[in-house]
Order: sequence, then C-alpha cells, then structure tokens
Amino acid sequence: MNEQNNDIAALAAAREKTIVRTSVVGIAANLLLVGFKAFVGLVSNSIAVILDAVNNLSDALSSVVTIIGAKLGAKQPDKKHPLGYGRIEYLSSMIVAALVLYAGITSLVESVKKIITPEAADYSAVSIIIISVAVVAKLFLGMYVKKQGKKVNSGALVASGSDALFDAILSASVLASAVVFLLWGVSLEAYVGVLIAGFIIKAGIGMMIETLNDIIGKREDAETAAELKRIICAEEHVIGAYDVILFNYGPNKYYGSVHIELPDTLTVDEVDRITRRIEIDVYRQTGIILTGIGVYSFNTSDDEAARMRNAVRKAVMSHDWALQMHGFYADTEKKKLRFDAVISFDVDRKEAVEALYGEVCALYPDYEITIVPDFDITD
Repeated sequence: MNEQNNDIAALAAAREKTIVRTSVVGIAANLLLVGFKAFVGLVSNSIAVILDAVNNLSDALSSVVTIIGAKLGAKQPDKKHPLGYGRIEYLSSMIVAALVLYAGITSLVESVKKIITPEAADYSAVSIIIISVAVVAKLFLGMYVKKQGKKVNSGALVASGSDALFDAILSASVLASAVVFLLWGVSLEAYVGVLIAGFIIKAGIGMMIETLNDIIGKREDAETAAELKRIICAEEHVIGAYDVILFNYGPNKYYGSVHIELPDTLTVDEVDRITRRIEIDVYRQTGIILTGIGVYSFNTSDDEAARMRNAVRKAVMSHDWALQMHGFYADTEKKKLRFDAVISFDVDRKEAVEALYGEVCALYPDYEITIVPDFDITD
C-alpha cells in the first residue's frame, strides 16, 4: 500500500511540475508578445494592435494565476481541510475572469471612441513583420500548451492552449486590417478593436460562468464516465462498473467512488487485489483518485437466479424512465432479491420505485425485494 501511495504522490508531483513549466513558457511568450505588440501599436497609432497586446497580457496573467493556484491548491490536507486546498484555484479563476471582463469593457470603450473620432494608423513594414511573427508564435504556443495539457490531463492547460490558438486568429485579423490599410488606404483597425474587445468580454463572461458551475457542482461529461468505466472493466473478473460519482476539489482534482460487479466465487483477498489495481490504473490514466469501490456480487452458479435477472431486467427496462439496472443478486434459498435502478430526473422517483416494486413483487411474490434507486449522475 505504501508503494502505491508513493507512486500516486510521485505522479501528482510530476504533473504539477509539468503544469508549472508549461505555464512559465506561456508567461514568457505572452510577455514578449505584449512588448512587441504594444510597441507596434503605439508607434503605428493602432488601437487594434494595442488591444491585441492587452489580450496577450491577460493570457500571461492567467498563466500566473494558474501557477499560484496550482501551488496553493497543492498544499497538503490538514485537519481543517482534509480533502486539500484544490478549490482555491476557483477563487483565483474568478479574479482573473473579473480582470479579463474589465479589460474587455475598457477596450470596447476605447475602440468606440476611435470610431467616433478616428485617427489614421501608420503601419510600417516592421510592424507587419512583427504582427506576422506574433501570429505564428501564438499558433505554436497554442499547440504546445494544448499538447502538454492533454499529456497530464490538465483541463486548465488544454483551455489555455485552445485560447492561444484562438488568439492567433484574432492577431491574424489585426494583420489583415493592416494589410487592407496599406493596400487600399481603408482603416478598419478601430472596428477590429471592437471585435477583439467583444471576444475578450465573451471570454471573461465564459470564465465566470464556468467557474461558478465548478463551485456549485456540475454534471460530469459522458466521456469522462465512459473512460473511467472502460479502464475499470478492462480489469480481469470485472463484469461491470456502475454508480460512478465524482467529487471535484479543484481543477483536475477529482475524488470518486464506483461500484463494480464481480463473480460471487472470488475470495476477499482476490477482491482486495483487484480494487487496488483499479485505483492505481484509474489514477495513472485519468488523475482521478477513487476513495471507495463498492462491490456487487454476481450470481455465477445459480441458473434460477440468472432467469430471474433476465425477467426483472425486462420488466425494469420496459419503462422509458428506467435508464439502467445493475447490482442484481438473488438468494434463491433465503428468498431475497435486490438490485439498483437508475431513474431519470424526468419522473417522480417515489412513484417510479413504487411502480417497479409492484411489478417485481408480482413476478416473485414470495421474495423479500430491495430496490435501490440511483441518480442519473454520469450515465
């Protein structure tokens, strides 16, 4: 067990190091772009280029906050916070979102002023070259950060990489407006500034909404649940994985629980070794820490129980609001039957359970029946 804990700790440390290193690269690149673009914007009197520099500055600030949040969120659990400090990152994200929103609104005001009282821009060949280099730099930075994010399963880095790729498109629009001005003398840069400001405001609002959803608690995407179940079911003897519940304690800091279905012929020692292997495999491949693995016993030698399972499953799944049945076990000697049913949020749960109970009791009136209603959380 100690070896496994050390392995998990080493993986967590390596992951944090990658996030910090990648964020530092992003900060350095964005600060260089800020300097170049601010210089070009001031020399050429281009509000669009200046606002593009502001956008890069907000990206650099986001990376700084990512590092600070990662460091604070990585603090060891203590008596007051037994599950760690990971949610600190959400507070820092809200601060960044507010700053981005403020920058966007300020940029919009300045761009509108430029439209009302226009001032001619003055682009030089050097300006065009610098803006072109910035577009290429953002493309490579975006691809690098996104690749590293996928490598360490960091949603924050993946989002930063995607944002950088989008910024390259915005910078390309600034470049296009400069080329249009040089070729035809038509100044579009104030209007491009409005466009950039709009995207900055949209990004700030999106960040706030996303962070609020994380704080409140949201439904995990189906792909995460499916990947988790795929990893678990790849383990020998596991018949199925159900009741996946994930608890978020900061970006990419997930604790979870799951039920697995195993043959009733396994010993406790075998079950223990299986669950420990699952914990390690899930963490290695997803970063999710499974804090609890429950076990459903699957009848393997009782033909009557198998027939009962099929009959009950047919009755349960005949309802549109019954999404899944699992954890079935029948003790034909003691006349006991139990199973879990995943019920849709679209139906009254109490009425649904009563309906299932009545139908199953009609099939097996001599049995003591236990039905556990499950929430449709990730399935």
